[in-house]
Amino acid sequence: MLNKMDPDDKLASTRTDETGDFELYGEEDEFTSISPYINIHHTCNVKSGCERISKYVVPKSKIGGTYDMTFISLEINMATDKIKVHPRPQFLSAAVCAFPSVHQAASTVVEILQWAIPVARIELLDHVQIQACNAYSNLNLRETPTLFIEFHGSAEQEVADQTAAVESICNSHEALDFSSGASPEEMSELWKARHNAYYAALALRPGTRGFTTDVCVPISKLADVIAETRQDLDKHEILGTVVGHVGDGNFHVILPTVEEDNRKIQAFSDRLVRRALAADGTCTGEHGIGLGKKRYLREELGDSTVKLMHIVKAALDPTNILNPGKVIPEL
Repeated sequence: MLNKMDPDDKLASTRTDETGDFELYGEEDEFTSISPYINIHHTCNVKSGCERISKYVVPKSKIGGTYDMTFISLEINMATDKIKVHPRPQFLSAAVCAFPSVHQAASTVVEILQWAIPVARIELLDHVQIQACNAYSNLNLRETPTLFIEFHGSAEQEVADQTAAVESICNSHEALDFSSGASPEEMSELWKARHNAYYAALALRPGTRGFTTDVCVPISKLADVIAETRQDLDKHEILGTVVGHVGDGNFHVILPTVEEDNRKIQAFSDRLVRRALAADGTCTGEHGIGLGKKRYLREELGDSTVKLMHIVKAALDPTNILNPGKVIPEL
């Protein structure tokens, strides 16, 4: 879903769509909805836009769908608003950069965003995920935390300048190597590990099912939260990988599991969510609440917001036939 960017939001310029052949952008005077970078304590009006009254910023959140506060007509607005679709940029390039630690990799992302370099995508794979990708996809990547970066531009020099600037920042964070390529074949090879990450992680433990979870935190807290999550996995001897859409503060943990692991995995998930909330983040940036995370909603939003969500739900769905029992915790 596209959203009007909050003009006061320092992270707005870093959000990009990852749909493939087309990049989607909205122009400020053409549509109005909730900024994805602001937590849900705000009001929205179709004509005047959104007024932020929150105390902290989260790059992405899926905590309540259209139940977030009072913007009941959000989806109707989006059905009628104008959206311009722009073609895929003419010049593209991708880069892969390895680091000694996951904290250094994530800190590099923070600095890239602080310098407002208009990278199209930034993904992070930790060392366990790289090991899995090497084995699964027959790659030969250095088995350390790695950033996968994509650059777009309207001129070849523009893309080259972006690449050079990012390489300089990576080197300042003690990058172990930096490789880039501009041809479709080179880009496909560079991104091969990321595209197969989920299946590669499951292949680490054949015969298991994948348990995936995600959180999202403010960019300034990203490096610490990711590093602490990796330490948590290692400390409790849990086989798992960390994969992040780190350009917007969102990261995932992929856990190959069997039924006997359920209690251990749930305890890890609880710690992960509370770590994110302690960093002023949200319990999910992409996956949504569903059934598994609704118990965290009261902790994140407070009793008054949960009560309001029940009121909105009852008004729109008085017979409770739309996803009964999901998203909203019991009063």
